[in-house]
Amino acid sequence: MNRIGFIVASILLVFGIGSSMLFVVDQRQFGVVYALGEIKSVITEPGLNIKLPPPFQNVSYIDKRLLTLDSTDSEPMLTAEKQRVVIDWYVRWRISDPAPYIRNVGLNEGAGANQLNRVVRNAFQEEINKRTVKELLSLKREALMAAVKAEVLEKVRGEKPWGVDVVDVRITRVDYVEAITESVYRRMEAERKRVANELRSTGAAEGEKIRADADRQREVTIANAYRDAQKIKGEGDAEASRIYAEAFGRDAQFAQFYRSLDAYKASFANKSDVMVLDPAGSEFFKTFRNGGNAGGGAAANKR
Repeated sequence: MNRIGFIVASILLVFGIGSSMLFVVDQRQFGVVYALGEIKSVITEPGLNIKLPPPFQNVSYIDKRLLTLDSTDSEPMLTAEKQRVVIDWYVRWRISDPAPYIRNVGLNEGAGANQLNRVVRNAFQEEINKRTVKELLSLKREALMAAVKAEVLEKVRGEKPWGVDVVDVRITRVDYVEAITESVYRRMEAERKRVANELRSTGAAEGEKIRADADRQREVTIANAYRDAQKIKGEGDAEASRIYAEAFGRDAQFAQFYRSLDAYKASFANKSDVMVLDPAGSEFFKTFRNGGNAGGGAAANKR
């Protein structure tokens, strides 16, 4: 019985030692083999591999994929004209050589991200100090990002290479700090109000000008129309007077009779009209006295 237990224990021990000697490297990772804290080998290809059992050798894994580092610091930076701006950026990077990375940076991706964040921020600060806000918002922004990328690559490939590769550096946002932003918005609002008031004033002046011109044209049109009407009326009155004169000239007695009838019609237009006259001595009722013959008496005497 003891022999069987010994055999089983031996098999389990051999199996445990064998399993500790085997490790699998994923295609998304590097496998780094250590011997007493020293890097013995770096496995770059995926598959099954063999090492010595612990504590003689150990293995750790580092991501080989393309990584993204986003800015987390909102501290403002100074531009060339001493304006305080806040920028958001991101960096695309990867670990290209695990051995120098582990020796000079750290054992995991977080250590590289922390150091890279500091280097990228310093590079941005240095480049932004050389440029104005207008340049940060114009096409020169591409030149700024290229310059930052070059500085970062120079740093990570220096005397002690980091074993990383920086693929891209991008700015996602450039903005003033909150206090300056509020001031800028107030200035923009004041400027828009000034422009609006100026446009309203110009429009009001143009409106007054148009109304004044319209009133002038109206007065001129009315005056011309009144002049033409009076001229036509005068010509009509003259023509009427001529016709009356021509008609009345043919028979003076009829003309006097017709005028008397017009006078009577105008005088007795209303029932309430009252006239105090001497019918016997007044020339106004001469036609009535003569029985409608204004010149009857004169004609009889003449005969």
